[in-house]
Amino acid sequence: MEFITNDDLNIRNEENLFDACIQWIDYDIEKRKSFITQLIRNLRLGLIPVQLFTSKIKQHPYIKNNDECKPMIGETLRLLYKLDNDGIMDTDINCPFIRPRHAHEMIFAYGGWSGGNATSMLEAYDIRADKWTVISTDQVPPRAYHGCITVGNKMYVIGGFDGTEYYNSCRSFHLTDRIWNEIAPMNERRCYVSVAYLNGLLYAMGGFNGHVRHNTAEKYLFETNQWSTISPMHMQRSDASACTLNDLVYICGGFDGQECLQTAEYYNPITNQWTMIQPMRSRRSGVGVIAYRGSVYAIGGFNGTSRLSTGERYNPTMNTWRPITDMFHPRSNFAIEVLDDLVFTIGGFNGLTTISNVECYDNTTDEW
Repeated sequence: MEFITNDDLNIRNEENLFDACIQWIDYDIEKRKSFITQLIRNLRLGLIPVQLFTSKIKQHPYIKNNDECKPMIGETLRLLYKLDNDGIMDTDINCPFIRPRHAHEMIFAYGGWSGGNATSMLEAYDIRADKWTVISTDQVPPRAYHGCITVGNKMYVIGGFDGTEYYNSCRSFHLTDRIWNEIAPMNERRCYVSVAYLNGLLYAMGGFNGHVRHNTAEKYLFETNQWSTISPMHMQRSDASACTLNDLVYICGGFDGQECLQTAEYYNPITNQWTMIQPMRSRRSGVGVIAYRGSVYAIGGFNGTSRLSTGERYNPTMNTWRPITDMFHPRSNFAIEVLDDLVFTIGGFNGLTTISNVECYDNTTDEW
């Protein structure tokens, strides 16, 4: 039973753990059914929605027909209704019944622009605790408008700008050891760069070197610690955003030095060729692009006039873009990530000031 009580147990939610307990009992019902009370007692039932608890757990035959479980089920329901009405207070987090386990996935946010200066702050978001935590590390120079991507247990910071210098330098951060290391520099200086990871290679595309917007792109091979150029894009793009889907690298929007772009294209590593796709419905510079549930999502950005709260998704089979529900807050130049099957948009610029608010999107309900 010890592993069930462990804060480090790597599960998506308590419902999955309940299902695993039931499967364990089912394997040898006669010998194991008597453990149901002990198993249920060690689940963090306060993290399960009331409706799910009443429809699935309370009604399960192993529990429903067990007299020892009945008082515990009644007490759990009272606590769940109380939590529904009052919410979880900070002081409740230490209660084993509702204390979130350590996250099996986290979002890391590094650097950026704040208060008129580039920063070197590193923060981590735990979706279970709904909490951001500042991560203390060795001091490194500040960076903004860089590319940031996690591969395995390392976060890579690519290019960027510190208010004076445009960088081609890159560094990695070991998420467990909390150690920074320099890796090989890119062939080009790139701020407002787009980055993506596909099949063991890290890609850096477009960007701005202080003089021109790039259509060039390059890839990084981890084994040799080397960057090499790939075919150039059809368009010059800084302030674009990229993702990978179906073994292709997609890049959308950006700024070519004259206008904000609504064009998009993908790169095929097998042929080393870029292909234009249907343009987006809006011009988007400083856009956030992410692959999510089989589609490419382009969210927010700047259209040349105003910051956008709109978003759209691309169907690669149909080669079409369709709108999604607007965000609560318009933003450009923000971080975007998928965590626990939700799209998170983090920080950015709203046209007046840098912002720290975060929102998440679920395409099942098309709601933020």
